[in-house]
Amino acid sequence: MRLTPPSIAPHRLLRFLKFGVVGSLGFIWDTAAVYGLRPFIGLTAATLIAYFFAATLNWILNRLWTFRGMGHHDHPVLQWLRFLSANSLGFFLNRGTVYTLFYAFPLCIRHPVIALAAGSFAGLIANFKLSQKMVFRAKPPSSALDLAEMTVEISPTDHTHDAGP
Repeated sequence: MRLTPPSIAPHRLLRFLKFGVVGSLGFIWDTAAVYGLRPFIGLTAATLIAYFFAATLNWILNRLWTFRGMGHHDHPVLQWLRFLSANSLGFFLNRGTVYTLFYAFPLCIRHPVIALAAGSFAGLIANFKLSQKMVFRAKPPSSALDLAEMTVEISPTDHTHDAGP
């Protein structure tokens, strides 16, 4: 178990709370987009498009508020694409939950807000961790290997698994 110094823990908690506030706003934008688009393109397509709409607005607010000053070394479009790709696990958790609830409970088809709320919670932790590790970093990765090591927290000098019996 890794211990976090007391001076860092409140900072991480505050950042997580800000991320949660932004995510709550994202849930509202997501729900509004689903309800607004549903009559025109159907529930399934509306749910997919709404996710990307809400994710884009979340990226903007996280960039400006939650992770202010972090990760601004990249062009904003590249950072937005990295945000979407880094949060793909959260996307599958979120929309997987939503579509499962649509399939399993007809009430969720009549009232999609129920499934959307559950989906938001399902992707929250994964999205926070991956956004922090891959998108909003103080130091940009110097290579694809560096990015992979940052993502899984592998130290390039860690040879403990190479030790013989």
